[in-house]
Amino acid sequence: MRARILEILEEQSLGWLLSSATDAMLITDDGGKIILANAAVLRLFRYEVDELVNQPIEHLLPERFRSAHVVQRTAYFDHPRARNMGTGIELYGRRKDGSEFPVEVSLSPLKMEDGIKLVMATIHDITRRKQAESALLESEERMRAIFDTAVDAIMTIDERGIIERFNPAAQRLFGYTEGEVAGSNVSMLMPSPYREMHDGYLARYLETGEKRIIGSGREVVGLRKNGSVFPMDLSVAEMQFQGRRMFTGMVRDISERKQAEEQHARLLQEIAGANEELTNFAYVVSHDLKAPLRAIGALADWLSTDYADKFDAEGKEHMRLLISRVHRMGGLIDGILQYSRVGRVKEKPTAVDLNVLVSDVVDLLAPPGNIKVEVQSGLPVIKGEPTRLQQVFQNLISNAVKYMDKPNGEICIACSAHGKHWQFTVSDNGPGIEARHFERIFQLFQTLAPRDKIESTGVGLALVKKIVEMYGGEVWLESRIGRGTSFHFTLPRT
Repeated sequence: MRARILEILEEQSLGWLLSSATDAMLITDDGGKIILANAAVLRLFRYEVDELVNQPIEHLLPERFRSAHVVQRTAYFDHPRARNMGTGIELYGRRKDGSEFPVEVSLSPLKMEDGIKLVMATIHDITRRKQAESALLESEERMRAIFDTAVDAIMTIDERGIIERFNPAAQRLFGYTEGEVAGSNVSMLMPSPYREMHDGYLARYLETGEKRIIGSGREVVGLRKNGSVFPMDLSVAEMQFQGRRMFTGMVRDISERKQAEEQHARLLQEIAGANEELTNFAYVVSHDLKAPLRAIGALADWLSTDYADKFDAEGKEHMRLLISRVHRMGGLIDGILQYSRVGRVKEKPTAVDLNVLVSDVVDLLAPPGNIKVEVQSGLPVIKGEPTRLQQVFQNLISNAVKYMDKPNGEICIACSAHGKHWQFTVSDNGPGIEARHFERIFQLFQTLAPRDKIESTGVGLALVKKIVEMYGGEVWLESRIGRGTSFHFTLPRT
């Protein structure tokens, strides 16, 4: 029978057709036996020709499908017609080694003599297509997860401005469900007059390509379902999806940021007002307080000189204290003015050679002969305000001189590099400072010694701290009672 069938197939050129076809093709009889299989089938299923001929077609199916296939095959031969096999279901082939792969099968009944019923099956391995579909599905699921879980509101519209997608964050932000906005124009989310302008803008973009928001972002105003409006950041991207032009909008509510910006602006305005008041106060202090203070000082000097023989010892001490306190008051006013100017009155930053600056400070202070001041060679050149840097070194060195309690005083100024900063040290072998006072001495008007014993305004170290921190540095100290103190501060390397 098989020989007769092959003879008929050859007469109809079907044998030649199968052998020359690049697709996997085979022919079975109505009993399901394989009559003919081309080379592509052999390669696909990895069999030799004599291993397939006369074998049931179910031999090429996974075992779990074989019994059902017998029923389907029988039903097919009752009403044979050209069709795709297994429409709507997934089909699998089984190779000789037992491995499975997805396939598509097309069936074509063959007309034969003597009532012989044959069918030709064309088999396509769709593994790559399935992998691509799986990858696409995975990608879509990933994008869906991002879309659904994004913190920002995301929506998609078509080129007419009709909303198609509206993620959960957008629903929370605008107060609408996706069903309520889908199919509506996106302008419903805008207050007037932006609502009326939107369609014209979109049409102009589609016609001319003129961009205002698309491809970039800007601050706009949104309208919630309850009628309230709010500021938002909007960025829009254009994309092509299945041959259609689409737009994706990402929205972020910036109400809190706007409130913070308004508060910041108010604070800046308040600071500007406070600075103006401070400037006026400094003017009053400088002109209206120092003038009578100078008169009092001059009068006290005149009395102590011209009437020196009229004062007893107690009177002379009182006059000394009066003159001392007038000078202290003048120094205190000068210190307050200096402190108020830091960060408010600026010099032009220049390259400052600290070797020269520190040497000039030491010469200006003119320490007594029993105090030796050693300045480390090779101090750096830094960029800053010369007057401010001079105030830092002058206050630290003058304090070391002022509070020195040793007959042979030693003061050392040194510097070392630490990462992005220079670390400076002004050390002495003076009385030292108790650790409990470390924070206090940097506060305004704080002194450790009685003012009538050692003249001090309590401004110097507060001024040092303010200047150093203005440059982004920090200041601290180390001290041992009776052994001395080291003040450290940092300045940025330039």
